[in-house]
This record gives sequence, C-alpha cells and structure tokens, in this order.
Amino acid sequence: MSVSRRAGLLTGLGFSLASATWALLAIGGVNVLISHAPAVHTVVRVAGGAYLLWLGLKMIATARRPIGNGAAAVHPSGASAFGKAFVVSMTNPKSISFYGSIFSVMVPLDAPLWFDAAIVLLALFISALWYCGLALLFSHRLAGSVYGRLKAFVETAMGVFLIAMGGRVLLGR
Repeated sequence: MSVSRRAGLLTGLGFSLASATWALLAIGGVNVLISHAPAVHTVVRVAGGAYLLWLGLKMIATARRPIGNGAAAVHPSGASAFGKAFVVSMTNPKSISFYGSIFSVMVPLDAPLWFDAAIVLLALFISALWYCGLALLFSHRLAGSVYGRLKAFVETAMGVFLIAMGGRVLLGR
C-alpha cells in the first residue's frame, strides 16, 4: 500500500510460493524431522520468535511515519518484496506448525504423487488468491485513504500483537 500495487502483488506471490513450499515440505516429512529432532524445533522457534519481536518493534517505531514518507527505503519493491515475503513466511514457526499438523493428519502416507502435487498447487492457488486479493483491495485509493487516517493506530496495534506473539513463541506457549 505504501509502495505500489505491483509490490503488493509480488509480496502476495512471495507468500504464496512460501505456502506451496511449506506444503511440499510437509508432504515430504519435515514435520517428522522437527518432531524427532528437538534441537531443530528449538532453533526454528527461537529464530521465529526473535524475528516476530523485531518486526513488532520496527512496526511500532515507524507507525507514525506518514505513508509514502521514505516508505520506499523502508519497504521493498519489486523482486525484493517477493523475496522478503517468502523469507518472512518461511521463518514463521506458525507456518511450520500449521502445514505440519494439517498435512500429517489430512494427507495419507500412501497418497499417489498426483495427489501430493495437487495439494501443493492448491496451496499455491488459494494463497495467491488471498494475498494478491488483499494487495489489490488495499492498493485501491479509498482503502489507502481510510488506512492513512488509521495507520498509526493499526500499525501500533499490529506491532504490539507481533511482540506478544514473538514472546509467546519464545516462551514455547
């Protein structure tokens, strides 16, 4: 919203590719690895929690900055928007838990390859529809105007929420 519609769509596609990647990894057994290697789980949890804390603090620190005022320097555009979204989603411990738990219960171990491929493509499609839809909605002029008035409140509240989530992840709760 603060950069461009193109950057928003590329961010949505980065999140979507991460969703498909997590679906593929879950089908491939990353959940088994994490459940049998507590050290891997701990590293992912601590890294993810620390990252959520950092994002929350950064969001609170920049909440009162007007939209477009130096936003291009703070928020990536183009390929870097895609890459940042992918990394954010891939380092989110909630993504590991979500995909690992859903796929370990819902996908049979003896499922044919076409079934696994269909699930990965479905995760990609649904995520792209959701995230790119949000990018299109929030790049609309009216949505930008409303958000501009509420930006400081929304971003401070989201920053506090991210800090709380990061703390919860770090404490293992």
